[in-house]
Amino acid sequence: MMSVVRSALGPELPESLGIALSGGGDSVALLHLLQRCLARAPVRLFAVTVDHGLRPEAAQEAEEAGRLSETLGIPHDILRWRGWDGQGNLQDRARQARYGLMTDWARRRGVSALALGHTADDQAETLLMRLGRSAGPAGLRGMAGQSLRDGLLLLRPLLGLTRADLRAYLRRQGLGWAEDPSNEDEHYTRVRARAVLAELAPLGITAQSLGDVADNMARVDQALGWAAFQAAGELAQIRAGAVAFEARGFILLPEEIARRLIAGAIGWIGGAGYPPRRAPVAQLLADLRQGGAGALCGCRVMIRRGTVWVCREYNAVRDHRVPATGLWDGRWHFLGRAPEGAEIAALGPEGLAQCPDRRASGLPGAVLEGTPALWLRGRLIAAPLAGMGQSGTLRLENGAAGFRAGLLSH
Repeated sequence: MMSVVRSALGPELPESLGIALSGGGDSVALLHLLQRCLARAPVRLFAVTVDHGLRPEAAQEAEEAGRLSETLGIPHDILRWRGWDGQGNLQDRARQARYGLMTDWARRRGVSALALGHTADDQAETLLMRLGRSAGPAGLRGMAGQSLRDGLLLLRPLLGLTRADLRAYLRRQGLGWAEDPSNEDEHYTRVRARAVLAELAPLGITAQSLGDVADNMARVDQALGWAAFQAAGELAQIRAGAVAFEARGFILLPEEIARRLIAGAIGWIGGAGYPPRRAPVAQLLADLRQGGAGALCGCRVMIRRGTVWVCREYNAVRDHRVPATGLWDGRWHFLGRAPEGAEIAALGPEGLAQCPDRRASGLPGAVLEGTPALWLRGRLIAAPLAGMGQSGTLRLENGAAGFRAGLLSH
């Protein structure tokens, strides 16, 4: 068991490693196994527990997790979240908050990697839930053993072990753990997936076999990502922050590669940090192949004069304004001298009408409408991408290389 965990960490160990410790069986086993595996390695260990404040017992469980950590000589911190307002998906909100808190904690502590207690069972449940959403290879690859989130390296060294393996280990070591009652609440999809998985075992569909499927899908997804990366190099240009594909070559692409290019462009332009869902992208692609157009995740997709355009939708940014020195739409900087009080805002139809040389850019009006321009008290003073004004230029953060690299990361 220790060899499985040590192998999953990879050959290059981080100087400092955080451990997400909930107090449940998986994370307690992770803490204990890492402490043993790395006892002679030059790695500083830290543990962190997030108290979501959703159960009366949570605060006491966090304290008990801290005592366990300290008996192993591992510094421990408790982070508290009190952001639940009773609206939306509780599990998703709590998960997002947990990652955000732990990422901030890691930066403060100087921790470069964080170990999470996801097991082979978690991987199998994830695949079953994604099958229910008709996921493709990217979804069915499951959770990666190593991934980046907001610059923090996430490690999942228990993916090769089941919950039963870990519970047996804890019993041999005489270690106790806390049980979260929500793990038995069939209101949650994951709990229902867990029950279904137990029923599928006689068919040979187990946590281990589904883990093998995830590994296979990861290799398929990697190959498809590479094909999309190469296609982007041949067909795509970045123009005014939009992605322009040569239409004839794009239409001839296999559907999955074309879908990845559209999804990648939308994710890069919209800045959501994750690709849009598969079904709406597939529908958008089908409409596009019939000469139609559409909008998704704050982006427009259309064909104009032999080019497939994916650009920022004006309505998504029409109310977004920042000072001339700020970062607009998370992507654009204005470079140059700007009058006091000037702001960056979308050019829009009104501004576009004030750009007599806009056609010289060769860009469709729908593309230009969603681009940044410089305004002063409601008056357009510069729209560099539409050929209006000489007071400065615009710089795009994370340009063409960022778009293409994103095709390899999903």
